[in-house]
Amino acid sequence: MHTNDLSRWAHEHSFHAGSSTAERGTFAVLWITLTMMVVEIAAGWWLNSMALLADGWHMSSHAVAIGLSALAYSAARRYAKDPRFAFGTWKIEILGGFASAILLLGVAAMMLIASLQRLADPQPIRYVEAITIAILGLAVNAGCALILGRAHTQGENHRRGHGHAHGETVGDAHDRHAQGTAQPDLNLRSAYLHVLTDAATSVLAIAALLGGWMWGWAWLDPAIGIVGAVLVAVWARGLIAATAKVLLDREMDHPVVDEIRAAIEADPHATRVVDLHVWRVGREAYACALTLVTHDPALTPDQVRARLAAHAEIVHSTIEIQDYDDHDCTIARERHDPLHQSRG
Repeated sequence: MHTNDLSRWAHEHSFHAGSSTAERGTFAVLWITLTMMVVEIAAGWWLNSMALLADGWHMSSHAVAIGLSALAYSAARRYAKDPRFAFGTWKIEILGGFASAILLLGVAAMMLIASLQRLADPQPIRYVEAITIAILGLAVNAGCALILGRAHTQGENHRRGHGHAHGETVGDAHDRHAQGTAQPDLNLRSAYLHVLTDAATSVLAIAALLGGWMWGWAWLDPAIGIVGAVLVAVWARGLIAATAKVLLDREMDHPVVDEIRAAIEADPHATRVVDLHVWRVGREAYACALTLVTHDPALTPDQVRARLAAHAEIVHSTIEIQDYDDHDCTIARERHDPLHQSRG
């Protein structure tokens, strides 16, 4: 057999097309955040304002986290064709989201510590200056949130219109989304949460500063800071759980696992799945490796592949078939699905 004869079985292992709109939006938000950070720190030194300096350095932590998300998109795109990544580079985006979530948890801890210190040792507050800074920060973060929200919407529309498997219509894709199989962009979500955190803290700060300015409730500012820290920690915890689940391949409770079993075992020949591994290789793309036993001596891997084809999210599979009558279980037929497609 000539080497060229094997090319029909060769295929790429890039199952996620990436999101150029999310990447551009995240980089835009990064540059806006960096610019605002530099302006606040410079103005703080020039005006000798601790409030400006504190907010500037606080924004720097968000700039680092958003930068991680942006670089994750860039790295995933750059190494998409690198054969060293056995199942593509999509998890680089997830790793960026996980690291960003850890930083978000650190932001919550810093907010809590600063608020407790302020409660224990109250300091005079320049209310007019502080309120002005908070309003400016809110406006900047609202703009960044709009950019990321637009990137998410455009990415979803592009993916639903063009990111289906061959043979899958827009209606089919819509049905899959309606059935709850649509997955969020966790990297974009992490960047959005950092922007949302800054916006929420700005709103809380404005309310607390107004209360202190109008009624002399100086304690309200650090108290609201504690509430904000708890809220941020809750958001960070949810994002850490979601990204860690993907990184650790904890997918065996996903509905697609039962769908695979049902598709294979629904036949009159008592075919049973005895070993099944499912893991995610893209936002809505799964790989599986399975072993089944059957009484049907004519069952082939291609027939099993045809049963699995009804589930478009299964983009890569390795199938081993054992005969009930083969007690030694030494002969197995294996098949790598050559018909997988990458989808974003």
